[in-house]
Amino acid sequence: QVQLVESGGGLVQAGGSLRLSCAASGSIVGVNTMGWYRQAPGKQRELVARISRGGTTYYADSVKGRFTISRDNAKNTVYMQMNSLKPEDTAVYYCNADIVATINKRLENYWGQGTQVTVSS
Repeated sequence: QVQLVESGGGLVQAGGSLRLSCAASGSIVGVNTMGWYRQAPGKQRELVARISRGGTTYYADSVKGRFTISRDNAKNTVYMQMNSLKPEDTAVYYCNADIVATINKRLENYWGQGTQVTVSS
């Protein structure tokens, strides 16, 4: 069974930094696009950043210049370095990935369980 396991959330003061990690595990043939979404209380889930297997990146305007997404294909892991954090970055951050699992050889979309990021002012 394929799983995405996140780590790295926490509480930080405004201006601080955090690094999120997400590892895909299980019987995996391949991992395509990986990304991070976030959902603040009372708001819709939104795309923060994503990265293709080849390294092409996309960032939401609100995080450009502050967040950096990267990945290690050998470890099926995606990272997101978050600098200059603002209170408005407070949300649950979810890892997302398109994965081909061994069991069915189909490309399917998976979500992690979420990790809380809280930025105090």
